[in-house]
Amino acid sequence: MAAAVAANYSVLSSSEFLHSAGRLPLGSAPFLLQTLMSVKYFTLAEANALLPTLRPLMAQLLERRARVTHTVRQMNDFFEDVRSDIGSSQASLLVQDFGEIERLIAAIQAYGCVIKSIDAGLLDFLTQRNGRDVYLCWRYGEEKIEFFHELHTGFHGRQRY
Repeated sequence: MAAAVAANYSVLSSSEFLHSAGRLPLGSAPFLLQTLMSVKYFTLAEANALLPTLRPLMAQLLERRARVTHTVRQMNDFFEDVRSDIGSSQASLLVQDFGEIERLIAAIQAYGCVIKSIDAGLLDFLTQRNGRDVYLCWRYGEEKIEFFHELHTGFHGRQRY
């Protein structure tokens, strides 16, 4: 049971983590629907103005993600044994971390940006450029947004704005 919970919630960290850990928990559908329905367009200036607010949220999210990954690896044997004490303090802390990850994701997405990869710290901001929808692309650690990419190309298709 604990392994299933851990696997289901680990999807929140990135598409890579989804592949390695499991599926999205049932309760996340309204969260994703809200994200898909609240489309916001940004200017470069508007997106850059949000970075001082988003940067500390991303830092917390990356730290929690790393902690969860480390804890799950440490507890691998624990999760494999169906007779394990699921109520252990380490498992309880893990559940708290999952809750905090969900809260941080919701807080970041509430600003209208799209989390593309928690592992890489990637955020995209929908914008219009030359009459086309594209994403302004920011990676955690970058001072400001200087790149964009087509909707279908992703991070590897980044071009200087």
